[in-house]
Amino acid sequence: MGIDLKSIIKKYKEDEETVYNSWFINNDERLKAFRSIRRGVFDVIRDIKCGNFGNDFKNSSLEFVLNCITEQKQVFKGASHPFCWKPKLRIPDIYENEENKIAFGQFLERCINYTKEEQIIKEIILLDHRKIKGLGPAVANILYFLHPTIILPFNTAIVNGFNSLFDDKIKLGSWSEYLRVREVIMTKNNEYKSDLSNDLGAFAGLLFDIGEGKLLINSEHLTEKEWSKINNKIRKRHDEVISEMEESNLHTEMQYHILTIGDSMGYDVIQASNDRSRCYNGNSLSSLSIDKFPNLEEVDGDTYKTITLIDAVWFEKGTNKITCAFEIEKSTTIYSGISRLNDLYCSFPDNPPSLYLIIPDKREGETIMQLQRPGIRRSEIEIYYILFSKLKKYCDTICKFGENKEILKKISNVAG
Repeated sequence: MGIDLKSIIKKYKEDEETVYNSWFINNDERLKAFRSIRRGVFDVIRDIKCGNFGNDFKNSSLEFVLNCITEQKQVFKGASHPFCWKPKLRIPDIYENEENKIAFGQFLERCINYTKEEQIIKEIILLDHRKIKGLGPAVANILYFLHPTIILPFNTAIVNGFNSLFDDKIKLGSWSEYLRVREVIMTKNNEYKSDLSNDLGAFAGLLFDIGEGKLLINSEHLTEKEWSKINNKIRKRHDEVISEMEESNLHTEMQYHILTIGDSMGYDVIQASNDRSRCYNGNSLSSLSIDKFPNLEEVDGDTYKTITLIDAVWFEKGTNKITCAFEIEKSTTIYSGISRLNDLYCSFPDNPPSLYLIIPDKREGETIMQLQRPGIRRSEIEIYYILFSKLKKYCDTICKFGENKEILKKISNVAG
């Protein structure tokens, strides 16, 4: 028979020596820590961006952040240890590996700017997918101070408390285990929110006190149905994030090929305004492109914004004359890409650019059907399509032998 968690919470709140009373409530220093840590995380992000982060934890902006966290001794003792540079093990691998360092900085930047639970969890899953050696769920202790209602702190005592309370065998160093723990605690916190707080620090303190042996309890067993529901939710979310990441990587690869081809043939090239930070195989798309999208005096402001969101655009060298435009479709509605290309075509009816859809091979039939819609067929717009497999296969050859945009017709098709 499971314990009465409500009575445990009551005992936790009534004992003056528990984390709840000694740290969580009526503690100005705890509230000040949130402000200091948030400012410190911005410093970490800036240092990584500017190349000033260095190759050691000592004297870094990250050390300042972790020092602020470890000052919250009741729950966060030892929080800095996982981030200390261990030269023999080369961990955590965010000091000497530049790619991992940048990825960590981008992770923190996205997390500090996001506000929704699904956004933060997605970033955690993507960070875990990178398998950066030694960079595990200790990062949650930083994220807690950015999003205390979304992220649960995580350390040995909290894990021990969770295992004692729910009779489980969760391990400390795994992001997947962390997400499992978090899902359980989010469920329980929602159930007992009126007794604790929206701030997960209150529940973390309860687990900490149990793990430290300050609160003695019997185990509570989640039912098989409850565990199944939690595990299915975690698995589904993980699969969706990884699938989305793989699609995004494929999209970026196709953008890179198109920009590389255009640049090799002497055109000015640029990617969509919201894709400026994308990289493929360590090569940033922005390194191939011009600094900013040229002014187009012929179009109104709304149409201009739409055109700047086209995945890749080629201009005649040194001019604002668009010669080619490309929309890359993955799982999105193909018609939305056609619509953006149509807006571009209608803006320059007397001298329209060449228009292309870059599509997965398996979506060729769907693309032909969309291009044969009555509204498209009645207009004079001509949109070619290129299969992913052909673009990837012939990219290097076109870069080597192509003289102008007409060579793309060799690997493209039109709807019959």
